[in-house]
Amino acid sequence: MIVFLAVGLSFDSFAVSVCSGLQLPNIRFYQAAKIAIFLALFQAFMPVIGWVIGNSMKSFIEPIDHWLAFGLLSIIGGKMIIESFISTEEREIKNPLLIRVILMLSIATSIDALAVGFSFATFLHKILFAAFIIGIVTFVASMLGILLGKKTGPRCNRYAEITGGSILILIGLKILIEHIWFQ
Repeated sequence: MIVFLAVGLSFDSFAVSVCSGLQLPNIRFYQAAKIAIFLALFQAFMPVIGWVIGNSMKSFIEPIDHWLAFGLLSIIGGKMIIESFISTEEREIKNPLLIRVILMLSIATSIDALAVGFSFATFLHKILFAAFIIGIVTFVASMLGILLGKKTGPRCNRYAEITGGSILILIGLKILIEHIWFQ
């Protein structure tokens, strides 16, 4: 399940990476890796922060944890699906090689990971392995996104975000169903 969640979370970074590849058709490997590393580190670190916050409040949220996980994942997934209908021109990224731009993009794409980390506190006891998987998946997705942006343009961006949003919603639904009917 962690891998599927990581794939769902990585689609925001993938979309940003496609846009970066579109803007930088002559980007070199080390430049692409720099963008992907920033995106992956933030995507991996934010769930840890959310998990720590969620664990500190666990006794308060335990009675509704399944609803909370379902709600957060559904909101995040729904947001990704809605944003998939915003045109690539409207999403234009300034220069993704500038540190301030990479930091802004990294934070923006990982806010949902913070919320997911919060819901992780309700069902996951060890966060570091999950964070590692999320970081690796995000790095690979970001590198592929930059490459696809360079090669294909904006055609696949919308479908990637719809898929990512759908995955998050389905994971939230799975958590809810397991808690209500199988516990």
